[in-house]
Amino acid sequence: MRRAAVPVLVVLGVLVAFWYAVAVPMNIKGVLTEAQRAGVVVVPESGADRRAASAWRLVTMNLSVVPDTWAQARPRLPAPHQVAIELWETTAQKKVTSKRSLVYHGWVTLSATLLGFAMGTGLGILLAIGIVHNRVMDMSVMPWAIVSQTIPIIALAPMIIVVLYSIGIQGVFPKAVISAYLSFFPVVVGMVKGLRSPDAMQLDLLRTYNASQAQGFWKLRLPASMPYLFASLKVGIAASLVGAIVGELPTGAVSGLGARLLAGSYYGQTVQIWSALFAAAILAACLVGILGVLERIVLRRMGGRT
Repeated sequence: MRRAAVPVLVVLGVLVAFWYAVAVPMNIKGVLTEAQRAGVVVVPESGADRRAASAWRLVTMNLSVVPDTWAQARPRLPAPHQVAIELWETTAQKKVTSKRSLVYHGWVTLSATLLGFAMGTGLGILLAIGIVHNRVMDMSVMPWAIVSQTIPIIALAPMIIVVLYSIGIQGVFPKAVISAYLSFFPVVVGMVKGLRSPDAMQLDLLRTYNASQAQGFWKLRLPASMPYLFASLKVGIAASLVGAIVGELPTGAVSGLGARLLAGSYYGQTVQIWSALFAAAILAACLVGILGVLERIVLRRMGGRT
């Protein structure tokens, strides 16, 4: 554990330090403007001198304002501790039913994510089985599945929302459809690869035992596809979360992590935007971690190596 933790902590420390360093030039302009108005910083009056004075030179002349770049109310780039404080205040210090709670908004997005993930996974597995066992589907469905992923989801999402709204379907389902659209493709590709992973000798052995196609599927192809399936599911669940957030953007949603991103962009609350982004990343990491645990359990019960 120590050997695994030390490199992670070192990389994390370097990233945080770099983040703090980048926040200074990103936020220094607003801080210097406020300091000049307060008479703390003296900026050259002439236009030529003002243009010649670089931001870095002003920082070195007025080191006292550097900490202020990490404490602005509406910074261009919030400091790490500002994002951490916002995350803490909007999760631990808010009721889960509050519209300002990230737990509440995260649950709204999670519900659409899980529904879309279930739809996309089911569709992907069925298509993969058909592609492996039917050459017509292999030649027709697989190319269309690949082509479908070339359409930008940001352009397709409003079309899906409008069409479903026009027939009276609202709420979680339209967002779930977008999530399913993004998550089914990794499952199709991974499951097809897994179902085709048994070699010719194994398939010939089953034919020697006079096994049916169904028996070959359940006894050989399906167990062999499990590692590929779970690898695809980890990609699919992250893509499904992205789809749920994207689905909230064109609807002007008032709940969900996408709604928090919209509200933060409307009112210039960059700290709120970054906290919602980190909440989405944490949620995705938890979902992938749960799938990792399920993978270990399933593979162990099936006699595979974990």
